[in-house]
Amino acid sequence: MKRSEIKRRPLSDTALAGLEPDVKEYRELDGSGLYFRVKPDGQKSWQFRYKKPDGKWSWLGLGGYPDVSGSLARQKAAELRNDASEGKNPLASKQARKAEEQAAADNTFERLAREWYSSRLNSWDNGTAKRVIGALERHVLPTFGKRPYTSILSMEWMDLLRGMEQKGILEQMSRVRAYCKDIYDLARVTGRAVNNPLDGVHKFLSTGKAENYAHVSADELPALLRAIQSYPHAKDVQLGLRLLTLLAVRPSELREAHWSEFDFDKKLWTIPPERKGRKPRRGEAREHLVPLCRQAIALLEELHPITGAYPLLFPGRSDRTKPRSDTVFLMALRRLGYEGRQTGHGFRHIASTILNEHGFTADHIEAQLSHKAPGVRGIYNKAQYLEQRTTMLQWYADHLDKLAAGNVVTGTFGKVV
Repeated sequence: MKRSEIKRRPLSDTALAGLEPDVKEYRELDGSGLYFRVKPDGQKSWQFRYKKPDGKWSWLGLGGYPDVSGSLARQKAAELRNDASEGKNPLASKQARKAEEQAAADNTFERLAREWYSSRLNSWDNGTAKRVIGALERHVLPTFGKRPYTSILSMEWMDLLRGMEQKGILEQMSRVRAYCKDIYDLARVTGRAVNNPLDGVHKFLSTGKAENYAHVSADELPALLRAIQSYPHAKDVQLGLRLLTLLAVRPSELREAHWSEFDFDKKLWTIPPERKGRKPRRGEAREHLVPLCRQAIALLEELHPITGAYPLLFPGRSDRTKPRSDTVFLMALRRLGYEGRQTGHGFRHIASTILNEHGFTADHIEAQLSHKAPGVRGIYNKAQYLEQRTTMLQWYADHLDKLAAGNVVTGTFGKVV
C-alpha cells in the first residue's frame, strides 16, 4: 500500500501491514502524537512525539511492529500523554514502567519455581527431577507461570487443584500441591513473601487414597477383563491396560517404561529405582525385578510393532520423547464405563487380594508389589524371591485368562505354593 492510499486514521491493521517502504524513511501520523515509522529496508516501528520540560520536541520509541500492535501502541501513547498532562517527563515515565515490568517478570511464579527446582536438584535422581519439572510444566505453569507469585490467591490455587481432582489424578494433584507449597516456602524464608497461599489448602482436598485404589469386586472382574480385551480405541492403551492387570506394577512404572529395560531371553523387566520417585537408601535393592509371564511377553511382542521404534513403550502423541499422559489408563477405564469403580492402581489391590486368598506367601506378594516390610524386618529382608514370583505370576495370568473366559469354578482353595 502506498502512503497516498491511506483512507483514515488511526491507521487500520491492513494499512499497518501493507504500507510499503520508500526511498527515504518516513512517518505516518496515527493520531494524538503517535506516529508509524517505515524505513527503506521495510522495518516498521512506533514513535511518540512529545514536548520535553525545556519546551523542545522529541521522539520516543514505543517498539517495533508487528510485535507492538496498533492497539498496544495507542495504549502506550495514551499513558505517555497522561504523564505529560501531569507534568511528568514521558521518557522518565517509560523507563520507570520498564523497570516495573522487569521487576514483575523477575517475580513470576515460573521464575520462583525454577529457582526452587535448581536448589533441589542435588537431592533428586534424574527420574525424580524429570517428573517434578514435568508436573509443574504440565499442570501449573500454563496457568500461573507468568503471574507474579504474590498475586495468586489461595482460592485460585484451590480451583487449580480441584480441577486436577476432578480429572481423577489425585496422587499427581497431591504431589503438585506439595511442590508448590515448598516453592512458596522458599520465597517466604528468603524474605520475598510473607504468607504461603497453599497453607491449609490440603484440608479441603481429597486425600485420593480410596479413589486411587478403587477396584471392582470379584464378581465384576471377569466382565472388566473382557471389556479391556475389547477396548476399541488406541491399541497401545489396550495393551497397556492388559499388562497392568497381569503384572501388578504401578501405572507410572509401566507408563514410563523403556524398551531397554526388558530382557526377553530372561523373561525379566528391570525397573530402575528412580521409577519409584526416590533414590534407594544405602543397602537397599537398586532396582525392582518383574518376572514376565507368557501372556505379558505376548502382549509386549504385540506392542513392539506399534511403539518399538521409540525408547518408550508408551510415547506421547505430540512428543515421542515423553511418556503418555498420567491419566491415559484412567481415561481408558472411564471410556469403558468404570469411572470411580476401577483405577490403574486398583489392579495392584486386585492382584494382592486374589493371591493372598489363594494361599501364596505374603513375602512373595509384597515383593511383587515392591512393598517394603515395616521396621527392622524391612531393613534386613532384601530378598526378591524371583523364582517363586515367576511361578506365582504365571499362575495369576492363567487365572485371569480363566476368569475372562468364564471357566473358574468357585470353591475352597488351598495353598498353591
